[in-house]
Amino acid sequence: MCEYCGCQQIATIAELTREHDAVVTLAGLVQRALPREPPQDVATSCGQILAILAPHTLVEEPGLFHEMAQEFPDHIEVLRSEHREIERVLGGASGGFPADPTWPARLGDVLSMLRDHILKEQDGVFPAALAALDSDQWERIEAVRAHLEVTPPALPKPALTSPALTATT
Repeated sequence: MCEYCGCQQIATIAELTREHDAVVTLAGLVQRALPREPPQDVATSCGQILAILAPHTLVEEPGLFHEMAQEFPDHIEVLRSEHREIERVLGGASGGFPADPTWPARLGDVLSMLRDHILKEQDGVFPAALAALDSDQWERIEAVRAHLEVTPPALPKPALTSPALTATT
């Protein structure tokens, strides 16, 4: 996590980062669990990741990304596209562990993409936003979370709680 630029002093960035941290923890559990844990626990953890990302994405896309898109259109479009891919693959487990034999590999790939995506935001977008946005823009971003009546999600207790898995987190 970036701590050198001061962007964590902005409430929205601090909250988005807290959500990123929770997602990274859950994603790590899922990646380690795939070959050996009950499939339903993996599917439940995918749902937990999506539960964090749903309000998170609602703050990022119409809030932060909207304000950054004019200055960094290509970069923001890539991030939005990655959001859709992450949602699509994780959402594949919404009805339980998918029967598709290719899904576990796609899940592993998207979880790796998710970690890289988070780094792009935390090491790129967040510090750039600190430098590029003015106080009116930050107020509009803060208003997005308030307008959507999005409260920070309670971080779920991971479904994957095997001692072998949680000891390494």
